[in-house]
Amino acid sequence: MSAGQQGNHGMKSQTTESPDWDDLKSDVGDIADAAVERGRTFIYAAREQATDYADKRKGDVAQSVSDFASSLRESTSSFEDRPNIRAVVDSAAEGLDNLADSIRDRSYGELFSDVEDVMRQRPAAVVAISVAVGFLAARFIKSTASDLRYEAELAGGDIRTARRRPTQAMSRRG
Repeated sequence: MSAGQQGNHGMKSQTTESPDWDDLKSDVGDIADAAVERGRTFIYAAREQATDYADKRKGDVAQSVSDFASSLRESTSSFEDRPNIRAVVDSAAEGLDNLADSIRDRSYGELFSDVEDVMRQRPAAVVAISVAVGFLAARFIKSTASDLRYEAELAGGDIRTARRRPTQAMSRRG
């Protein structure tokens, strides 16, 4: 035999699978299957816990929505001379009450499915609402930051000092 033939012959003997190798592959496959099954079990358990938590908290969310609707109704007392504005606010409050009832009566899965359906059917409306909420949040943050800066100026230039001494900052205003 030549040297080249001996090299090829040696490679064939190394790639031939032995029964030990087959057993090892089988064991690794069994371990991988068990790991996948445990992962699925963990995911299902986590999803169930999250859903249970959301179902428990939905009562709190529904109450918050209902309280907001009540606050809106109370705020319309200053609009007695403007019935059109009062009607719009009352209509919004009624819609919020209906939303609160829907939150109380339905499961988390049903609510999530409905939100998902609306998002698929009306993506432009979802984008518009998201932009509006983002704009309002930015205005709120900007207003809050402006108030903090004003209080800091009154307290001597340090925001932390203004937060610690609100009575002193307020007394300097007057």
